[in-house]
Amino acid sequence: MAHSGSCICGAVRFDITTPVTETGACHCSMCRKWSGGVYMAVAVPKGGMDITGADNISIYASSPWAERAFCKTCGSSLFYRVTAPGPMQGEMHVGLGTLADTSGIAFTGELYIDLKPESYSFAGTDRHQMTDAQVTAMFAGLGEGQP
Repeated sequence: MAHSGSCICGAVRFDITTPVTETGACHCSMCRKWSGGVYMAVAVPKGGMDITGADNISIYASSPWAERAFCKTCGSSLFYRVTAPGPMQGEMHVGLGTLADTSGIAFTGELYIDLKPESYSFAGTDRHQMTDAQVTAMFAGLGEGQP
């Protein structure tokens, strides 16, 4: 199933051209600050998304290995993109909330589970969960600080 989405004001629109079947949640402090809560996203490989209104996107280099994109007009968080060299370079993590239809997308994982605020939790536990130390080890060698 094809998925499309946009920012709040519609100045940035996109079509994901590769299959998307899973979403994950990130509980790191940057994602919480950027999204106002848990950041849920779908992974889209480099070249897997067509964007209309790209001139309305502003980019913030949030770590040595990634950047975050948002709409210049309405401020909507759009995606997190890996910039570090390696197999993940160019991969985007597009905000689940920006999609027009989330049908067929299963919730399969959580990152920084040990940093999750106590004030919320998701039902069920049948998903992959990684701690701060596990995620840091996964990104070892890509830069300094948290993704």
